Amino acid sequence: MHVLRGGRVADVDGTRAADVAIADGEIVAVGDPAAVDAALEGDDTATDATEPTETDVSGRVIAPGLIDAHVHLMMDGRPDVATATADSDYTASYRAARNLRAAAEAGVTAVRDLGARGTLAIDASEAVADGVLVGPRVVACGRNVIMTGGHGNWFGREADGPAEVRKAAREQLKAGADVLKCMATGGVLTEGAVTGAPELTPAELAAFTDAAAPTDTPTAAHAHGEAGIKNAVEAGITSVEHGTFMDREAAEMMAERGTYWVPTASALHGIVENGTEAGIPADAVAKAEDAAERFDDAWEHALDADVPIAMGTDAGTPFNYFGDIPAELSLMVEYGLSPADALEAATVNAADLLGLDDVGRVTEGYRPDLVVLDADPNADAGAWRDPEAVFLGGDRVV
Repeated sequence: MHVLRGGRVADVDGTRAADVAIADGEIVAVGDPAAVDAALEGDDTATDATEPTETDVSGRVIAPGLIDAHVHLMMDGRPDVATATADSDYTASYRAARNLRAAAEAGVTAVRDLGARGTLAIDASEAVADGVLVGPRVVACGRNVIMTGGHGNWFGREADGPAEVRKAAREQLKAGADVLKCMATGGVLTEGAVTGAPELTPAELAAFTDAAAPTDTPTAAHAHGEAGIKNAVEAGITSVEHGTFMDREAAEMMAERGTYWVPTASALHGIVENGTEAGIPADAVAKAEDAAERFDDAWEHALDADVPIAMGTDAGTPFNYFGDIPAELSLMVEYGLSPADALEAATVNAADLLGLDDVGRVTEGYRPDLVVLDADPNADAGAWRDPEAVFLGGDRVV
């Protein structure tokens, strides 16, 4: 039994003074000290020590851990991500373990890996669940499904035609994927790919979502261009990743169908702000600069249409490090969200997208994935700098 005393709680339900009690991997009481004490005295189910340990968090804020809906555990922020192909599977695994630890120390308590070699991310998910690795919970897609020679071909599962795409998707499910990811358009970091050009056809995208349907597995589509976004939405994709060239029609389609947008502002900023001088390939920098010019319009259309937004960073892409994931909230505020809206995108919305129904709020019955901060994230998107404490499932890791 552990009690956080004297602080305030901040989540999507607002900011209020409250103590928080944790027992047996669950938040068992939230409220004023008397109410928490009464709840603890009447709790016959807790098996922790009779006398709870206490942490004084006076003047601080208890918030739910952040959830990043788009990362790549095998990547390390190097300028040219394609050079990772020369690394062995063992090296990639060590890097994933380091990335998980860095994310946890930054206050991230769940991530969705949207593309890795082999079963690396799926295996990382199991390692975290089994206590082999310390890090956020991992929801993993396995390998991306892409057209032959398409974006991310150096680590994706190439497939052409509806039958082959369906088979490729089923292979990821067989391997244990929690979500399926495809490349609906070209991308910035693959040499020769045209960023916004459609890659998988509407028929192939329909086969992709059809493969996911029997198990009700969520789907994600990398999609920059308007046509690719609309093709993905028409096919029933659960979330559009990046959406950089989103137009008004695409935004309205997404809002009408409840399709999540995961903007990954950190990915573009990492490339544009560092450029070729830092070793990023010129082709990628040119495409990122063009995309950045269109990104403001995408945000305007998405906010006007009330598209549901979940926080994601594309962590692992150039100069986009796992330890810097919380910076995405400040970027989202720069693009028009309020700090409270950014917190919602990074907690309850991302939890919903990842299919996690026990995180995202600080309330009884939820998993104690918690962060103790010096400022209120409902008022300050920069509150996540240097968290005072991080709890994963009730265990303090920072």
